[in-house]
Amino acid sequence: MSIAPSKPTFSKLDFLRLMLLSREGDRREGILLRQSKGWFQVSGMGHEALGAIPFALREDDFIFPYYRDRAMMLGRGISNYEMALAYFAKATSSSGGRQMPGHYSSPERNVFSVCTPTGGLLLPACGTAWAMKLDRKDSVSVVTIGDASTRQGEFYEAIAFAVQEKLPVIFVVEDNKYGISTPTTKFLPFHLDIFSDDLAQKIDARSPDKVLAAATAAVEKARRGDGPTIIWADLDRLASHTSSDDHRVYRKLEDIDEMTKRDPIRLFAEELIASGELDEATWQGLQDEAVRLVDEDYLRAEKESDPDPEETMTDVVGPEPEATRPPISPADRMTMVGAINTTFQKALAGDSRIIFFGEDIEDPKGGVFGLTKGLSEAFPKQVFNAPLAEATIMGVAVGIAAYGWMPVFELQFIDFIAPGWNQVTTNMSTLRWRSNGGWKCPAVVYAPYGAYLPGGSLWHSQSNESYLAHTPGIRVAIPATPEDAAGLFWTAMNGEDPAFILIPKHIFRKPMPVERVEPVPFGKARIVQEGSDVTLVTWGNCIELAEEAAANTETSVEIIDLRSIVPCDYETITASLEKTGRLVVVHEDNRTCGFGQALLAEMTRLPERWNLFLSPPQLVARDDVHIGYNPIWEYAALPSVDQVLEAIAITME
Repeated sequence: MSIAPSKPTFSKLDFLRLMLLSREGDRREGILLRQSKGWFQVSGMGHEALGAIPFALREDDFIFPYYRDRAMMLGRGISNYEMALAYFAKATSSSGGRQMPGHYSSPERNVFSVCTPTGGLLLPACGTAWAMKLDRKDSVSVVTIGDASTRQGEFYEAIAFAVQEKLPVIFVVEDNKYGISTPTTKFLPFHLDIFSDDLAQKIDARSPDKVLAAATAAVEKARRGDGPTIIWADLDRLASHTSSDDHRVYRKLEDIDEMTKRDPIRLFAEELIASGELDEATWQGLQDEAVRLVDEDYLRAEKESDPDPEETMTDVVGPEPEATRPPISPADRMTMVGAINTTFQKALAGDSRIIFFGEDIEDPKGGVFGLTKGLSEAFPKQVFNAPLAEATIMGVAVGIAAYGWMPVFELQFIDFIAPGWNQVTTNMSTLRWRSNGGWKCPAVVYAPYGAYLPGGSLWHSQSNESYLAHTPGIRVAIPATPEDAAGLFWTAMNGEDPAFILIPKHIFRKPMPVERVEPVPFGKARIVQEGSDVTLVTWGNCIELAEEAAANTETSVEIIDLRSIVPCDYETITASLEKTGRLVVVHEDNRTCGFGQALLAEMTRLPERWNLFLSPPQLVARDDVHIGYNPIWEYAALPSVDQVLEAIAITME
């Protein structure tokens, strides 16, 4: 018989201790900063009563906090000493010194790693809540944000998705009336009558009792399956925005003085004294105790070891995923679409924790290109249509991954990634590194990619892999054959890190012979054809250009298909260059800051590689121009066979 997860017991006197400990920690950090011991501090003064929220939660619930939630984290079980380590950015802190103070993280307590963009955890919180619901658990997800963040698009996307799916998620808006120096009263959606009273409830968040009552009701509602709640927490920010700010510049001194009369610690202590639960001597003793504890913790933490600069690259990504043979068989003729679909079916059948989510991916449509055809009919509990909201797709993926499942999510075209870019750069790519390996984001995101298919115009024809390659913490692959597509997906779905797989549209319906099926690791290129005069490196749609050019020259061309660009197989390129002494790189992304430029820079920066060159390397790429609708514009912009032949000829001069 299983034992239900426990939740902490709320004691008013103990909670007053917690509030004092939080306040004294903030005060001590401010003093240390003025002593030049530290670099930054963000205060939770005035937000302490929200520390009651964890007392409504169980161990299996998740909290997605933001940086003013010091008291809430103490309530969840993170110690003051751990916060001291984070303040000094020590090696043994939760981030290993990689995050600012106040950016909490505790995987063992289900406290998700805080990101600085204060609305950045809304959609991941929904993703975790959705995974809980799909897992048939009655756990809940709590996400907190500052009031200024309520005007971000992801706030509305998160609430819409939570309401749509009746998710067990609680949104806590900490309304302290300011976004740094900007008063937020006229910006708040609650003042604009955007939300109904059934969904959003305002509370006096200076009172621990009222906070606990509201949180308990919201948690019970979520556990019943009745959906989300927005708690509008009315409180005061008793300090400046951060140590880099001085609120006396933009606040009237009389307003600051009036605000201090609403100090939640003062009000709570007065309430307990009035009720006879606290006397003046005990009250003074509690304050002295907080000072002593904080003093001890910060003196001890200051002596701990600093991070080792040699470990800078640790946990950018985890170990390379094991490559095993993908579940397709050799065939006389096969398309990439067919191979991918078969791989998806096998993955879903083998693991109920794999979730597919994307626009139009359910049957009968099965994706705009048929990549998910038949999946939702066969696996209705694992394959779901997404709203037309790329930030939701990307953010929900982060939350599902945090829960320990594997999201395999589709973007209809890679061109449409922009609305979801915040989640890619804020959470997906940084999570493992910023949490010092504590959190991981196993996720696969795939999208049709590229041009050479007339009629796509600007937003259906891009091949912008360089944006992804520039972002540390993610793997990027571009297969060009059915077996490579299947193999890369199969490998990615067994990994611990986010992987983007871009599927070239021009060739993904092209029937190709599949002679053998082997494991395909990331970072291992494929020799398309051997040659002795020129090494031609390319990927995706441009494989066709390379093959046609090689067939129309007397020069012996060795063609290398990178398959994955992050990581990149520089060893295979170098080995080929040792034979040929000449290098041409071809890609359809635009020239400036394209991956081809990075590849050439990497191949020429080391003396042992530079000395292999018999002539200057060449890059064939799209000019720095957009792709137009008329095919004349499209093909005028894209690399051509003639340009490839010209580049080969230059290297042979």
